[in-house]
Amino acid sequence: MELGTGLALLGAGIGAGIVALGAGLGIGKIASSAMESVARQPESASKIQTLMILGAALVEGVAFFCALIAFLIYNSK
Repeated sequence: MELGTGLALLGAGIGAGIVALGAGLGIGKIASSAMESVARQPESASKIQTLMILGAALVEGVAFFCALIAFLIYNSK
């Protein structure tokens, strides 16, 4: 295996790990903020829940795209 190929594979693995970490932290922050908002205004819980699910779906979409790029780098060599 060439040095460039090994570095590309290492970069893809590290990139996929960073993506998973970032997505987990992002969704955790979304959920935490939503729970605080519901605690302050319980009557708006349904609206907050809808926005929370939408935000989490967008974070997951970005994470999926980044993981796909990492796997494409892995398979390109």
